Amino acid sequence: MHSGAIRRRLALGLAVLTASGLLAVAAPGEAQAASAYCSGRKVRTLPFSTGTVLVYKRGGYVCAVTLTKKPGVKRKMSVSVQARGNRPVVDEGKYVHHAGPVTVHAGRRCVWLKGQVGRGKFTSGWILC
Repeated sequence: MHSGAIRRRLALGLAVLTASGLLAVAAPGEAQAASAYCSGRKVRTLPFSTGTVLVYKRGGYVCAVTLTKKPGVKRKMSVSVQARGNRPVVDEGKYVHHAGPVTVHAGRRCVWLKGQVGRGKFTSGWILC
């Protein structure tokens, strides 16, 4: 292989890596959270004053994660999912970016979601019935 061909292949490889890196940076944080934390399709985005609860569903399972609007500082965060008739599954603590994910088997039952970031809180009531 000639040095010109090697240079062209290296340049093409570098261009592909650069483009894929730019696409990853340009993707919204919410879309990245989907693939990183919960499987399934996003069924709800539940915003509140200090964050957002993202809800995903796959088969009879419901998965949720709470994201902060201002990542970088450790603060109290929580996420909770409760299928009707069962106890809630909770993740709470001091986190920088997100709480969760938490997953429950809901089947076709309603679920109750809660999220918290700092002093901001969210509660859904019974949804996804």
